[in-house]
Amino acid sequence: MWWFFRIISSSLFLLTIVLSIPISFDVGGRDSGLAYSLSLFAFYLLYSSIKLATPETSRIRWTFSKFLQSSQWVVIPALLIWSLHNFAVDANSTDWVSRTIGGLGSRKHSTWSDWFFGNGGLVESVTLGGWDKTLRYSSPIFQLAEGFCTLLVIQAAGQISRWLVNRGRSDTWVLILLIVSASIIASSVYFLWRIALFPSINNVDATLIGVTVTSAFFLCAIGIGNGRGNPVESSLLFAYVVLCVYQIFTDYAQSPEAQSVAAEQAANQPEFPPLPPIIMASYSTLLHLFSLLPSAVYSSLSFLHAAFQTIAPSVMISLVYRLIVFYCATRIIPAVRESGARALMQEPSLDDSDDANRLLGILSWFSPSILIAVYTSLLLQHFSASDGDEGWTLRHGDGGGNTWRWVNVAATMGLYAIELYLGSDDADGGLVSHWKTD
Repeated sequence: MWWFFRIISSSLFLLTIVLSIPISFDVGGRDSGLAYSLSLFAFYLLYSSIKLATPETSRIRWTFSKFLQSSQWVVIPALLIWSLHNFAVDANSTDWVSRTIGGLGSRKHSTWSDWFFGNGGLVESVTLGGWDKTLRYSSPIFQLAEGFCTLLVIQAAGQISRWLVNRGRSDTWVLILLIVSASIIASSVYFLWRIALFPSINNVDATLIGVTVTSAFFLCAIGIGNGRGNPVESSLLFAYVVLCVYQIFTDYAQSPEAQSVAAEQAANQPEFPPLPPIIMASYSTLLHLFSLLPSAVYSSLSFLHAAFQTIAPSVMISLVYRLIVFYCATRIIPAVRESGARALMQEPSLDDSDDANRLLGILSWFSPSILIAVYTSLLLQHFSASDGDEGWTLRHGDGGGNTWRWVNVAATMGLYAIELYLGSDDADGGLVSHWKTD
């Protein structure tokens, strides 16, 4: 029963982080968002360090961990209010550009203490500036780590599919896995067709896409042909390559030309109900029931909708994908390698004989801090300031990092090629060797 409460608590924590960090950027500006994310990072880094440095049976560990775990629901809103109060850009301050890039010499401080510790002082500038630079220089590392974790998940899926085929009823599982693999490849081809229609693609981009897709196709075919890969691995690798290419050339938002064409088509179409009358009647009834909810619930739903509207679609998709592959790499794969599916709910251990599992265990201990750093880095890629009424936004910035996305695609395919070259022909070895059937 405790696992259910752990899932609920983790989901609430994730929702709180996902909504509060963009709110700090959108309401208070860049300095406020950086201060809030840095304070959250430090809090959860302290929490993870205490749990890691003390033995499991220690009463000091139990006391501190329970206190910090219980106080996080007070600490998170308190840190948000603190950052908005001390670092937000308001009407009485200078304009956004002056506050963001103005030097220390442009601010007048009455005392050395104020110059060093005060608002806009040396400590604030160095701390926020260092955190900003760290996140910007860490973006390539996060991108490459995404590809590495994705490759681990792909290999795990391929080896588990081998075990499913070899455990009995192989014809049924072969048919199911072939259907799944074909569906993944068909979806990837559809998005490749979508990429070909993008107006921003030039000759160089088309050449890179052609080389990448062709290399992925032949790499997948070689893996299936020599028996060291399988259709599941190949389809997932091809889908990841297409996903990376798709993220390079789009922000998951319609271009102004596409929006004008869609509006023109909608204006020329007759006003028919979008769904059958029985479904529309149920929809109207559901809206009426929502209108009868208490005003607090309605206001909360409106707040959640407005908060999610501040986040660019590409940020949410990248965050969700990185969370999935990171969780699989740090929890599911080591657990399955050691003791099967029963270990999925166990905490990672640092007493592992495998160096790779020990490293993944350390990363899992610091996963809240890593989540905050990755999410803030994604938000900063889409943060832009202007002199207009809007001031700044999290949706119109240049995502950037396209060079490192290409490097990530090449590195992922290169690692998979090395794995195919050095891998063993034993289909039952490695990940699921403890699942062999008599």
